[in-house]
This record gives sequence, C-alpha cells and structure tokens, in this order.
Amino acid sequence: MSKKEKVLTRAQKIERSLDTEFKFSIWHRFIEALGAYKLVNDGDKVCVCISGGKDSMLLALLFKHLKRYSKTDFEVKYLIMNPGYNDENFEMIKKNVEAMEIPAVIVNTDIFAIANNTTEKPCYLCAKMRRGALYRIAKDMGCNKIALGHHYDDVIETTLMNMLNSGSFQTMLPKLHSTHFAGMEIIRPLYLTREEDIIAFADYNDLHFIRCACRFTESYKNSESGHEGSQRAATKALIKKLKETYSPLVEKNIFKAGTNVTLDKVLGYKNEGVYHDYLDTYEEEGEKINEMIKNLKIEEAVIEKAEKEHQELIIDKTYLEKYGND
Repeated sequence: MSKKEKVLTRAQKIERSLDTEFKFSIWHRFIEALGAYKLVNDGDKVCVCISGGKDSMLLALLFKHLKRYSKTDFEVKYLIMNPGYNDENFEMIKKNVEAMEIPAVIVNTDIFAIANNTTEKPCYLCAKMRRGALYRIAKDMGCNKIALGHHYDDVIETTLMNMLNSGSFQTMLPKLHSTHFAGMEIIRPLYLTREEDIIAFADYNDLHFIRCACRFTESYKNSESGHEGSQRAATKALIKKLKETYSPLVEKNIFKAGTNVTLDKVLGYKNEGVYHDYLDTYEEEGEKINEMIKNLKIEEAVIEKAEKEHQELIIDKTYLEKYGND
C-alpha cells in the first residue's frame, strides 16, 4: 500500500461500496427513483426514518452519500423513533448507526407498551401510533418529507396482497401527501431497489440488522425477510413459485401493472373515495362508439374486407328447423 494511500475507516468502506460493488444495483436505482418520481427537490427538509432493519439503515446511508455529492439544495435529518425496542434490538440499531456514522436523533416513546396492553388489533394500533408519532416528530424537526425504506419487492407484494386478501387493485405509491399534517409527504426512495441487492449489501459489508422489532411477536421465530407465517412471507413464497412455474417476468409485470391501468376495462374504481361503476357511463359510451362507426363508415369497411378475403358464408339451418326458436 502506498504511503499516500488513505486508510479508510469502516464507515468509509461501507459508504464507498455504494460507488463500487453496488453502484448499479443500489446507488443508480436510488438516483433513478429520486428523479423519476421527483422525490427530493430544492428546499426540502427530509426526515429519514430509521427503524433498524436493513432497508431503513441502507436508506439512511444513501441519503448521507447523496447529501455529500448532490447539487440539489436540501436538508436531511435522521430519526430513530424508539417505540420500545427490547435491549438487544436497541443495541443492534445503535451499533449499526455507529458503524455507518449516521448522525441520528433518538426519540423514545411508549408505543409498544400501549399497543401490547390491548387485546383488539394490537398490530393495527401500533402501526397507527407509530405513523402518527413519526409525523409529529418530523414536523417538530422542521421537515416536510419523511423517507421510508419500502423497496421494489414491497411494492409488488403489497399489490398482490391487496388483490388476494381484500379484492382491490391498489399499489404502494412512491410518494403521497399526509392527510393529517399539512405540507407533509411520505417518500419511498428505494422504490426501484430490489431486496436481494439490499441483502447482498448487508452481507458484503458484514452488517447485521434487526428482523422483527415487534414486542408482541417476540416469541415467534423470525426468518430473514420477516415473521414466518405472515401474509407477506406467504406472498413472497407465492411470487417465487410463480417465477419458477409461470414466468420469470412475474415480478416485473406485477410492478408494471400499477402504471398500466386501463379504466375502461375494469368493472369499477374509486377516485377520491367515490366509487365509479363502469355501467354508469356504459350507454353513453355506446352512443359515442356507434356515432364513430357511422361517421367513419367502419362497419361497411369491415364487411367489404371480409367479403374480399373469405368465401361466401354457408348457413346450415338443420337444428333451427328441427327444434324451432323455443
């Protein structure tokens, strides 16, 4: 090693891997999502929410790297909202923050304690309280955007879960406005990043993250991607099976379906909470189509083309005469 060659710290080596080993699979896809969906603009103050899992920790590092080189004039703050992690998980989160030198602020709450003391939908209550607390804290920090670590695989899994479990077609959007805090937005900069690449990043840099922080399900065994037996885990397995037995393009096509909805080919849809049935405009659309056919003489052209290309139709009335029109 040359005397002039700089010895990198572990944090610098981890960050450097974004420009080397994971330049295309992670960094470029992150930048692509920022541009494609206009996620970060001049004047934005972004709160990166760190839950402690592999996705949010990577997201924090990506924003740290972005801030170092981006020409966009924005501010970024890093938040660890502690809902009541057990000691082991909390120590792991802090260890990873130190390993990547993320200047995060920790805010302790009693969310798990409250959620675990209810017998009715503790998971729903916990998620609702965590989201609400996150909005309040981000607002107090002066931020107008909250960055979450949902990735490409989360998007396709959510789309399929909505279809299979609730009978609705709706996907996870790359950004959306808060309906409770004016001027606040949720953004998902890992929208185009694959989970397998995030796992590869963690393995390459010998990083270990918490898997499931939920105190309610601590007694359950966790898999690499989440709680075994969960709907999301089952959906992951289903998609994997479909790739093997149906088409290797299944994931790509589920994702693409969210950008390729043809409203006049669905039975109904909701817009701003109002349901629209395709029958509402069926007759009106039929009149427009009939008018177009007449004006453009489409029917005559179709008949003329058929008569030129095919022999005369042969009609057999045997059964009509035998059984009548009853």
